[in-house]
Amino acid sequence: MSDATHEHPGHPGFTFGPSALVTPANAVTVARLLAAPVYVVMLIAWGASWVNVVVGLVLAGSDGLDGYMARRHGTTRSGAFLDPLADKACVLGAMFTLAAQGHLPWLPIILITIREVGMQLYRSWVGRRGVSIPARKSAKIKTLVQDIAIGTVIIPPLAHQHGLQVAAIWFACALTLYTGAEYLLDGRRALHRPAAS
Repeated sequence: MSDATHEHPGHPGFTFGPSALVTPANAVTVARLLAAPVYVVMLIAWGASWVNVVVGLVLAGSDGLDGYMARRHGTTRSGAFLDPLADKACVLGAMFTLAAQGHLPWLPIILITIREVGMQLYRSWVGRRGVSIPARKSAKIKTLVQDIAIGTVIIPPLAHQHGLQVAAIWFACALTLYTGAEYLLDGRRALHRPAAS
C-alpha cells in the first residue's frame, strides 16, 4: 500500500506519508551522503582550490534543496534521520581531513563531533519515546558557520590566513555546543510535557 495522500505521484497535490522511504527528497539526501567521501578525496587531492569551493557550495546548497522538496512533498521519518546524517558526513568529513592536514586544530573539531554524534543519538532516543525535536533556525545557522570555517581553508585567497581559520573553527564550535544545549532543553521539555487528552 502506498503511504501517500494521492494515488499518483505525478498529481500536483501529492504528498508522501511519514513512513515513506523512496521520495525525491530522500534521493537528494542519499546522493549527498554518497558525495561526502568523494569530497574528502577531492580535498586531499586539490586542497585549497576553486573546484573544491564550488563542490562545497553545491553540497551545502543541496541541503536546502532536499529540505524544500520534503516540505513540498511531505516530510518523512527516514528523511528526518538521513538529512542531518548527510550534513554531518559532509561537514565532519571535511573537518577531519583539514585537521589531519594541519590546517585546523583538532580540539574544536573533536568537540563538534561529540556534540553532533551525541545529538543524533539523543534525538533517536527521544524519538523512540514518541517525542520529536523540531529543527531550530539556529541549527541551520550553525551549519552555515561550520561551512564558512571550512571555506576559510579551501578558498584560495584565504588559504594562508591561519589565524582566521582558527578563529572561525572555534566560533563554529561554540555555536555548535550552544545549539546542542538548546536541543537538550527542547527534548527535556517535550519529554516532561503532559500528554494531550
